[in-house]
Amino acid sequence: MSANNSTPLKVGLLVSAALVFVLPAGSAGAHSAAQTVDASSAFAPLEQWKNAVIAGNSTSLLALYSTNPPAEIQANGAVTGADADVNFWLGLKARSMKLKIVRLTTRPGAQGIIFEAEVQTADGPTFSVTDAQGWRLQGIEWRIVGAQRTDAPHLQQPPDMKKDLYPADADAHAEIREAEKKAAAGHKRVLLVFGANWCFDCHVLDLAFHRPDFASAMVGYEVVHVDIGDDGKKNADVAEEFQTPLDKGVPVLAVIDSNGKIVVSQKNGEFEDARSLTPEALLAFLNKWKPEPQ
Repeated sequence: MSANNSTPLKVGLLVSAALVFVLPAGSAGAHSAAQTVDASSAFAPLEQWKNAVIAGNSTSLLALYSTNPPAEIQANGAVTGADADVNFWLGLKARSMKLKIVRLTTRPGAQGIIFEAEVQTADGPTFSVTDAQGWRLQGIEWRIVGAQRTDAPHLQQPPDMKKDLYPADADAHAEIREAEKKAAAGHKRVLLVFGANWCFDCHVLDLAFHRPDFASAMVGYEVVHVDIGDDGKKNADVAEEFQTPLDKGVPVLAVIDSNGKIVVSQKNGEFEDARSLTPEALLAFLNKWKPEPQ
């Protein structure tokens, strides 16, 4: 999930009124699944989209993307448009495609789907893609208004977003003070993770933190999840205090010492597209900023 400089908060908040896959867990009208399904059983226009990809029909496929407003596509962190997305999918020369729905959210006139596509190509190899598509009902036609695509993700993708990483009643200031005390006692630093429960990439990042091969790095941190809320404005004072701009997307990380001094804070949405990160890149960050051994 990401955003360009003109978009307020990653494809997570990117046109949040349109991309309903950013709905908070438990929102009215939202539901989720994590299983291989026929696209038509999840959302009929997605079946049309899949069939157009397999048929190699560029005209039919492009017609499923919004032109007003133009669909905004983000592919591996780069902002593109509908033409580039169509060219990517048709370029795979798919013979078949299996979809595993990771997240499905609905509300009147809007549909959001995060899915993993296993594409059997005409050349033989199988290609894996994770895509998050936001659909809007325009007149009587459903069209894609935004999408975020990650080719062959390196980090584990969450089967659902039920984990309450960012409790609504949490007091960020109190949690940071408590983490600083623990960090002082344990010769650690505090890792602030700004995000929200609706943020798919925040859940990807949290899964990565719990990888066994990350244990030696994570032992150097007390982790505090700082909730930015549904509108991205909650705890804005905390984000300002630790110099972590949120307009480039979340999750955003900051490392502070036990006295609250900033060690490093991300400025350019470096991890907002966490699903496309390699374990090596994330581990390099954690190892670089963890405290030196005593």
